[in-house]
Amino acid sequence: MNKNIFKNLFIVALVAAMPVLGNAQRKANWQNLDLKTDSTFGISTEKAYKELLKGKKSTPVLVAVLDGGVDLNHEDLKRIVWSNRKETAGNGVDDDKNGYIDDVHGWNFLGGKDGKSIEFETLEITRLVRRDNARFAGITAANVPQKDKAAYETFVNNRTELEKRLGTAKSDLQGVAGFKYVLEQVVKKIGKPNPTIADFENFKPQGQQEERMRATMLDILKDMDYKSFYEDQILAGFKQADEQVKYNLNIDYNPRDIVGDDANNSKERFYGNNDIKGPDALHGSHVSGIIGADRTNNIGIKGVADNVFIIGVRNTPNGDERDKDVANAIRYAADNGAKVLNMSFGKSYSWDKAVVDEAVKYAVSKDVLLIQAAGNDNNNIDVEPNFPSRKYLDGSVASSYIVVGASDYKDDETLKAPFSNYGKTSVDVFAPGVRINSTIPDNNKYAEEDGTSMAAPVVTGLAALIRSYYPKLTAVQVKEIILKSVVKINHNINTMKGADTVSIPFSDLCVTGGIVNAYNALKLAATYK
Repeated sequence: MNKNIFKNLFIVALVAAMPVLGNAQRKANWQNLDLKTDSTFGISTEKAYKELLKGKKSTPVLVAVLDGGVDLNHEDLKRIVWSNRKETAGNGVDDDKNGYIDDVHGWNFLGGKDGKSIEFETLEITRLVRRDNARFAGITAANVPQKDKAAYETFVNNRTELEKRLGTAKSDLQGVAGFKYVLEQVVKKIGKPNPTIADFENFKPQGQQEERMRATMLDILKDMDYKSFYEDQILAGFKQADEQVKYNLNIDYNPRDIVGDDANNSKERFYGNNDIKGPDALHGSHVSGIIGADRTNNIGIKGVADNVFIIGVRNTPNGDERDKDVANAIRYAADNGAKVLNMSFGKSYSWDKAVVDEAVKYAVSKDVLLIQAAGNDNNNIDVEPNFPSRKYLDGSVASSYIVVGASDYKDDETLKAPFSNYGKTSVDVFAPGVRINSTIPDNNKYAEEDGTSMAAPVVTGLAALIRSYYPKLTAVQVKEIILKSVVKINHNINTMKGADTVSIPFSDLCVTGGIVNAYNALKLAATYK
């Protein structure tokens, strides 16, 4: 194995291990706990139920989860899955005449008529380069027509970026594969499937690679067991790099024939199938549990909201979502009565922002509150492009739209999750998004996940909770209440800028400079007439 690659993977392994350090100190259900009473910077949901909502009546709220799929049979989700009473299951007829046959629990815009579904997709930049490769075939900077110069320059820049990303992904894949191989050989020599730190201490390495591997594992196993590291970091890292090379960044890969639509026709509405789970429902199921996992069954976890029904809408593959699918998912959710939409997805490029803008405007006109995850690249999205966006192409802004960053559990310099995007004008609030335990598909399982994808549904759950107990409030009012009732942060946090750790005021991270709070929000909601 290349020595430089081994060195790089040594660093990657250590960095990959960092997010789980100290997770034993996070309490169960921490996102719903209270900073004062529980010494954990949750959003005070449990305090609100105990002190403000006890004995009060609520009305059910429909929440659409626009994502990769939802396991509607999970023990903690099956009671809260929406059922379309206007549709007769399995009869092959569009009973409610909405254009979607047998959409009993939602819709899958990534599926085909034969029941198959897209799992992997390219990134948007890959699709843009593929499109423009055909458009500018035989064209160079010397002979490009004047009217096409700007578009050609964008194409060249995109192609260069794609080539750079693909090169990095291939290098990462080679490096992870090499690290994995050496680690597996060492473990084979140790002779135990789940070796302990003591086993690595007693291991006698042969050669520099094994010596470095032993030192690396002795450091890593201080904070986690081998099995967790191998499965969550090495196997997951290998899978991610492999998928990037094979699918996300592969200009020759195009799975859209599975759907059978015209992928370039953004106005096309009626395609897909009714499989809301799809081939990989981990992300969407996890999001759904955070929002509204059954609080009455005394098993599993507790969602933020206690009276919701989840509409599953598949629009997000393992890769970048298409603008066409995003727009149709938003419209479908709004037409079926969803009052809050969770959008835990995003990308840096957009094929057709206008069609998404039109769908957002449509949802806003129907009194829908849209909640979007800010993204996980530690970018300032005031300056870095991030789609979808609440800012329309004409410069105006969607009135009932909230963008959410991710926070951790300690009220100190580590409060901002290290991966979370931020933006003083583009991100509204922060919410818990580190090591959040929630529902995952198949066999009623649960797992901890990190991301603004986990923070957004905390706010979605809060929005649904407010709309449930105060159903006369509009989407704009609910947004106003959530933003006005945050817990303000008056200290600095640490974040990475390039290779440097910098200390900046939390108020520079988002519009409100605070963490959402259910207790404060519900007290404020009670004052609205």
